[in-house]
Amino acid sequence: MIDSHAIVSPRAQLAADVAVGPFSVIGPDVRIGPGTIVGPHVVINGPTTIGAGNRIHQFASLGDAPQDKKYGGEPTRLEIGDRNVFRESCTVNRGTIHDRGVTRIGDDNLFMAYSHVAHDCVVGCNTVFANCVSLAGHVEIGDWVILGGLSAVHQHCRIGAHAFLAGGAIVTRDVPPYIMVAGNHAVPHAVNSEGLKRRGYTEEQIRGIREAYRLIYRCDLRLSEALERLEPAAAQRPELRLFVDFIRSSTRSIVR
Repeated sequence: MIDSHAIVSPRAQLAADVAVGPFSVIGPDVRIGPGTIVGPHVVINGPTTIGAGNRIHQFASLGDAPQDKKYGGEPTRLEIGDRNVFRESCTVNRGTIHDRGVTRIGDDNLFMAYSHVAHDCVVGCNTVFANCVSLAGHVEIGDWVILGGLSAVHQHCRIGAHAFLAGGAIVTRDVPPYIMVAGNHAVPHAVNSEGLKRRGYTEEQIRGIREAYRLIYRCDLRLSEALERLEPAAAQRPELRLFVDFIRSSTRSIVR
């Protein structure tokens, strides 16, 4: 399963059925789970752990040193879950000691060509990174987020679950769950209702999320006032609790 033209370090640990294409390089302290396919001309450096059933296409670079001038060669990590797809020329860097020391990627994500995940980022599950999406360091991406082509996220920003970034969006503040944003700098436009329908949210749940959006963005209320009005409903409805708690925990402020 390992092409004769590939280079695999004796200190790497690959499951028995891992396939490695020609001219790929697997460095020391790399662990790759069963069913993963590594295409040609891929470079994976460690310490990196890759789960089961991943597909890594040509010219991807995973687990290399962070692009951080403060990085001094410390043994930081990259951890990748299961069933992710990394298309051509994706780059994912390890963490730094100035944060959690690890970059983490969940399960079932699609990273299209030339997308970049910088050091210390946390990416959830079932996300889609379109072509040329770039995350700066220390970014957090929730589950089911879709990032349009050429969009970029400033360091330390958070993107809530089920959010949608339009193509070319430049995000410099936190994006709450369920929100669609666009522009440079990105501003909110609507609730991602179509995405929520596809994921099984009921009409009643979507109406509640739209009402929460209206209170935050359309009623000329101070943020604290809008959140107080949302509290009674959030106490009874988990989808609104997620929305309110995300906003309350924001340290960069939210898109407005």
